[in-house]
Amino acid sequence: MKRRDFLTNSAVAAASVLLADKFGFAQSSEFVSHRPPLKQRKFVSKAVEAKIAEVKSAIKDKELAWMFENCYPNTLDTTVEIGERDRKIDSFVITGDIHALWLRDSTAQVTPYLSLVKDDKDLQNLIKGLIHRQAYSILLEPYANAFLKDLNEKGWDDLPKNKPGILERKWEVDSLCYAMRLSYQYWKATNDSSAFDDEWQNAMRLAVKTFKVEQLKDGKSPYTFIRKTTVMIDAPPFDGTGNPVKPVGLIRSAFRPSDDSTWFPFLIPSNAFAVVSLKHLAEIFRVALKINDFAKECEDLAAEVEAAIYKYAVIEHENFGKVFAYEVDGFGNRLFMDDANAPNLLSLPYLGFVKHDDKIYQNTRRFVLSDNNPYFKRGKCASAVGSPHTGKTNVWHLGIIMRAMTSVDENEIKQCLSMLKRTHADTGFMHESFNPDDPKDFTRSWFAWANTIFGELILKIYNERKMLLNNEF
Repeated sequence: MKRRDFLTNSAVAAASVLLADKFGFAQSSEFVSHRPPLKQRKFVSKAVEAKIAEVKSAIKDKELAWMFENCYPNTLDTTVEIGERDRKIDSFVITGDIHALWLRDSTAQVTPYLSLVKDDKDLQNLIKGLIHRQAYSILLEPYANAFLKDLNEKGWDDLPKNKPGILERKWEVDSLCYAMRLSYQYWKATNDSSAFDDEWQNAMRLAVKTFKVEQLKDGKSPYTFIRKTTVMIDAPPFDGTGNPVKPVGLIRSAFRPSDDSTWFPFLIPSNAFAVVSLKHLAEIFRVALKINDFAKECEDLAAEVEAAIYKYAVIEHENFGKVFAYEVDGFGNRLFMDDANAPNLLSLPYLGFVKHDDKIYQNTRRFVLSDNNPYFKRGKCASAVGSPHTGKTNVWHLGIIMRAMTSVDENEIKQCLSMLKRTHADTGFMHESFNPDDPKDFTRSWFAWANTIFGELILKIYNERKMLLNNEF
């Protein structure tokens, strides 16, 4: 499977019990836990179990509480594989129904547990092991987005041929950003810099070097990607080199976080993410490692990219005023849309690039959540952002969740919770995408990122707007 395939109508019933068949939980129309039996869980955290009980008790809506109980621990229950490499803990976190580690997904999957690591040393070590694995993976191939556990596993049949240990080599700026984000958030949560060893430092230096190469200031890049496929957005045009750009200080991304190829290769949400991530990386090197020269290099690159975003990607939209474009090419061309996969335009405050009340962001948000965005779809059961990755009609649970995560409007948050509740298709889990008129027509019944970020949303509401959970949705 080279793309995250659609479920046909005939496969819906089987898909809704995929996790039950694999992990052995009982199916029921009642709100019985759909987690694997204790002995079959990949990792058990006392802190996470305590948090589930604490938060669940505060949720009045029994179905929503049940969904939280199923989704929040899903990464730990089903996707974590822990071992040792070079006498260091090594955590391999698969995305779900594809047995591979995405830098993006794995970071997002463990992020909701970071607030609990001080209460659970084993959980802290698990995340530290993932930092080790991500650094190892970046050094293996900085242009890759997805990795295999063992070097003797074979990746997908792309050109150039994948190195051992690489599933696919789709160059996505956000992949490297997510690795930086995990390291920074772990450090801030624990004050532990022991993960930042020579291997990690070399990986971060290589990541920054790759960003600089992909600014294309000398007009050259070693990167190409060709896939034998009938799906046109599964590879860049022009023999895998992508559409032309004019070097203006932005970083070229051949692919989006959806794993679809970009149209205009300066992908603005990913460049915004790079700005934030480089600033965080600079803080680690300056404060934790006392390496000031590389810290300054990171800060200078962040400043250059940020200035280029505001110069080339803030565009006057005919209906919304000044907004951030989704993609630009430096020649003056721009693409107005948003995709459900984060980083996206909707997620800019979540990433830390802007404040929620930033005027350009607010204009952009109104655009993203309107019919002017070609991938915002309305249906009988949901109105949400979708993605070209799953066609022209489906919407994504990630789109609904990120809308709620970035909202300060309690009515909007409640609206999002209601949509999430009525679109899980009686499975108790989040999915990749679904038909907004028929949520039982969905893709990916085991998608740990969507499950765990749903848990992150409920935790955020519990910590910031607890009274909202005293409602039925």
